[in-house]
Amino acid sequence: MAIEMKIKGLMIDPITNMPIVILKNVSGESVLPIWVGIFEANAIALQVENITTPRPMTHDLIKSILDNLDATLQKIVICELKDSTFYANIFLSRNGETLKIDSRPSDAIALALRSEATIFVEESVVEQAKSIDLTSDSGETVRLKKLLENLSVDDLGQYEM
Repeated sequence: MAIEMKIKGLMIDPITNMPIVILKNVSGESVLPIWVGIFEANAIALQVENITTPRPMTHDLIKSILDNLDATLQKIVICELKDSTFYANIFLSRNGETLKIDSRPSDAIALALRSEATIFVEESVVEQAKSIDLTSDSGETVRLKKLLENLSVDDLGQYEM
């Protein structure tokens, strides 16, 4: 079963300095952090902040192509977590047919924001993400686990939604 989520914000992992997209369950209090690359975080942040670039970004280009092909982005689903890597699918509708396309979650999220499509996460992914053992690595991962467990709205910085 898939859970509808919204982007709650973006933050920087204080240990790795990598961006994290924070997804929040629309009907509850659970959050799902997804580490993304700096360029993908930038594409998401630009849309969150409603900033228009002088030339189309890749996700803007993809949306324009979909629009010109009369295809509609129905939803994205973050569907799997394997070896600490999240996987997603983009669901498109064109001429009454639904197409499922494999995607990185960051690209799917950036495109969903531009298309005002719904973001879903499979319940099994949320449960699996909760059970990842960060304590076996080092003291730094223990600190990160505590940071994520105690994540508050104030921690999300300027990209709070």
